[in-house]
Amino acid sequence: MRNIRCAVGFFLEALVATFLVAFTMPIRSARIACLVLLFGVAATVSKVQAQTAFSFLRLDPSARAASLGGAFSAVFDDDVNALFYNPALLNDSMHRALSVSYLNHVAGVNGGFVAHARHVDGLGTLGAGLRYVGWGRLDGYDQEGNETGDFGAGDAALTLSFARAEQDRFQYGAGIHAAFSSIDTYSATALAADVGVAYHFPDHLLTLSASANNVGVVLDRLGASRDELPLDLRIGLSKRLAYVPLLISVSGYDLNRVGEDSGNGSFIAGAFRHVAFGGEFRFSEAFNVRLGYNHRRHQDLKMKSRLDLAGLGVGVGIKVSTFRFDYAFSSWSSLGGLHRFTLRTVI
Repeated sequence: MRNIRCAVGFFLEALVATFLVAFTMPIRSARIACLVLLFGVAATVSKVQAQTAFSFLRLDPSARAASLGGAFSAVFDDDVNALFYNPALLNDSMHRALSVSYLNHVAGVNGGFVAHARHVDGLGTLGAGLRYVGWGRLDGYDQEGNETGDFGAGDAALTLSFARAEQDRFQYGAGIHAAFSSIDTYSATALAADVGVAYHFPDHLLTLSASANNVGVVLDRLGASRDELPLDLRIGLSKRLAYVPLLISVSGYDLNRVGEDSGNGSFIAGAFRHVAFGGEFRFSEAFNVRLGYNHRRHQDLKMKSRLDLAGLGVGVGIKVSTFRFDYAFSSWSSLGGLHRFTLRTVI
């Protein structure tokens, strides 16, 4: 209990500090304080990593993000799903934006994601999100292999986020998550936070970002073994080319684990497992084509010796009036792939 109280206290202090920065400090001091807070969180918890019942928090919540290979940590526009990657990306162009997504996973697993944002002049941009994954009905067996009947499993997370901009360039934000996971009669709950910063260069159509995601404490765990949140330290870069209608996005993720999963390979090979790449080509305002690649997913999922497309994401986006329809296919090698559908609009 003492460890839980300490962790909750640290989480609340970090979140309160971020919001105080938004209202009480001058611009230059705010930037420094947010960066110190962000990297202080990273230094405090970067070595904590264990098994987790909350891996669903890693799922890409929208078709657009999935088609870019998950390289969405610095995409700065009106897509409200960015709040799941870095709360600092919330901005006034997302005012009244609503996104609803559906995930058709392998083996009958399904997921739903909802995100909404509101901008308040003089305050900042508020965002809310809901993530749910249903694992269907599973066959149960006891330790001797006897059937015990089927059971259900599911995960859910509620997110509240806030971001504030200074001089239309520097942004900082924070978000809180209440996460729940259940298997049959067992359940786990957790309280987590995201803290992030972003710097936008409108003249160069460039955005840089950094965030610490899923920093928090598990309040209840599924079993007797240790359970931790999937801590994720991220940096991102997105660049929209001036003379070609192309958005290029690169994200480094799980940077707190670089070197842990390189195996017998070189450090560079191991580091490459923590980078995702994406590109979005805009044929017109009404039609986009997207392509992404995630090297870790490729290595972990590939089953063929040649031309294995595991880790590759492709997708399209279509705009009709005030509605945007996005579709993404993420290859899982011989297992097939994941299909995602997203509807975005303004309400």
